[in-house]
Amino acid sequence: MSRVGVEQSLQNVVQALREKGHDVVELKQESDANNCDCCVVTGLDSNVMGIQDAVTKGSVIEASGLSADEVCQQVESRLQH
Repeated sequence: MSRVGVEQSLQNVVQALREKGHDVVELKQESDANNCDCCVVTGLDSNVMGIQDAVTKGSVIEASGLSADEVCQQVESRLQH
């Protein structure tokens, strides 16, 4: 089973991923992204200070402008590669 980190504000995405059988971890702090196969973020506060420290080796999906189903499709396509 895949482990997906999702920002707290994306509750519709959390619910949709859980319904599809994914192990969902809510991202409350940076360390929550450890051991996640991929992470879903809003992108609203990305790179505010110009600093980009990678804390996960998995893909990061920016959910802005996407429906919960579209996010699920992106998660599943990236986990297959």
